[in-house]
Amino acid sequence: MSFNELDTVVILNDYPNEGLKKGDIGVVVSVHTIPNEAYEIEFVDESGITKAMIVLQPNEIEKYVD
Repeated sequence: MSFNELDTVVILNDYPNEGLKKGDIGVVVSVHTIPNEAYEIEFVDESGITKAMIVLQPNEIEKYVD
């Protein structure tokens, strides 16, 4: 599946080094195609402060459905 900048996504795995858990919601801030498809995702806390920004492969995220 392909994602676009500003898409809201859900992570499918835990990332304890980043303080993230499966099901956390983030926003795509950058789309990469070279050398392979990847997405930079920003995760914020309840105050809107960035808690993590990581690059993930398409199989590590899915679109958030409200």
